[in-house]
Parts: sequence; C-alpha cells; structure tokens
Amino acid sequence: MDTPIWNKAHPTPSPREGITIVKVGGAVVEDEEQLRQLLQDFMAIEGPKILVHGGGRRATKIAERLGIETKMVEGRRITDADMLEVVTMVYGGLVNKHVVASLQALGADAIGLTGADGDIIRSMKRPLKNGIDFGFVGDVEQASGAKIAHFIDAGLIPVIAPLTHDGQGNMLNTNADTMASETAKAMAAVGYDVTLIFAFEKPGVLANPDDDASVISSINAEEFQRLKADGTISGGMLPKIENALAAIRAGVKQVIITSAQTISGHSGTVIS
Repeated sequence: MDTPIWNKAHPTPSPREGITIVKVGGAVVEDEEQLRQLLQDFMAIEGPKILVHGGGRRATKIAERLGIETKMVEGRRITDADMLEVVTMVYGGLVNKHVVASLQALGADAIGLTGADGDIIRSMKRPLKNGIDFGFVGDVEQASGAKIAHFIDAGLIPVIAPLTHDGQGNMLNTNADTMASETAKAMAAVGYDVTLIFAFEKPGVLANPDDDASVISSINAEEFQRLKADGTISGGMLPKIENALAAIRAGVKQVIITSAQTISGHSGTVIS
C-alpha cells in the first residue's frame, strides 16, 4: 500500500526555490473589478504561489444584517460565539470559494483551505490580554510548511482563509495578516525563498493617510516603534507591520506592503 501523502517527507527545494505569498485585504476582495485585476496580476507571478485573503468588511456587513454587533480592539475583531459563526461562513465559505472559483476561471487549479484543512495551521484560543477577552480568536501555535508544500507539489495554488482550529474541534478566527506571516515563516522553514506581499487599497504605508503620494519607502523595527508612538501608524496597520517584522525575523526573504494594483512591480513599503 502506498504511503499516505501526508506521511511522506517533502523534499527541501534546491537551490532555495522561490515562492510568493500574497495576502489580499477585504476591501479588495469586495470590489469585483479590483479583485479581477489582482487575480490576473497574481497569476502573472512566476513560480509557486499562495494567496491568503481577508474578508473582515464583508463579515461586518453580514453581521450587521443579522443584528450582531462588531467590536474591534487595536485593529483586531472581538469574536463571540455568534460572530464566530459569521466569520466561519463568510471567510471559509462565501469569500474563499468566490476567490477559488475566480482563479479557476483564469485557468488556475486553486484549492480553498482553512487552517483546519489538512491541519495546516493550528492555534490556541487567545488568553485574556490586558484584561480584554477576544473570544474565539486564535493565536497560531504551529503551521506546517511541509503539508502546504504537498499542495504546491501537486500543481495546486492554495487559497487560505483566515480561520484556524485548536485540534479539539473548535474553529478560531485568526487575523489574515497573521495567517500570511505564519504561512510565509512555515514555507521558509522547509527551504523556500519566500517573498511575502501584503496587498491592499493603498500604495503602501502612508505618512499621511490622506495623501497616497506619502508612501514610506522602508520601515524597520526601530522605525516602527517611533511611527507607532507618534500615531503615524495605527489601527489595522499595526498588526500588519508586526506580522511583517515577525516574518523577517523568521527568515522570510522580503516583505512588501503595496497596492493591489502593483503586486508584480514590488513598489510600496519594504519591511526590513
């Protein structure tokens, strides 16, 4: 009997095969024209690739229709039992399958995944943090680059939704930027030369949020603390840069925050 694919060792790419991981935000996912263009540009990227998507704005809208209040703290969603049902349906179903179907229409053999599928990303429920109960939110404990690599080896393009599981039968809402960062770190750990691109509606990290020409060309850990302290960087950009810096520390080759329209041009803000 053949050895199950998950029990086979994934050969280390040699020499340091490149892979591109693109994380696309909810605002782009919701706009059909922007999404169509992004997916076309994504398909033009050479070599193996992975797409990680958000969907928070869609989840907020659907929660509102259902009479479920949305609460955010420092750019992160408080997820009670009702909100967990909403994000599971929206992220793992509505958004994920729409993106997968759109990629299939472009000739890509895409496969939609959450962290629970194949046990690729497992989390623990976040403990109280500064007295705040985030509810059913997952902090990643492990991500399996070897298992994700098997999909790549099979010629598939993984499309990963921001949901994980705890190994005890519970789904957990997990920040999409964290999902992208942890996936990038996991792929670097199994020998890939990883480029991680955070794509959203702006051309990069802006010094002035009202001026798209005020892109900060590069940010390191020290500069991030200064920009955070003076309020230049706030809200949802905080976890994005925190995850970018964590990826760099874990061996990811480069992280770029840029517009969804320029993912192949490597413009924007470089995190180092």
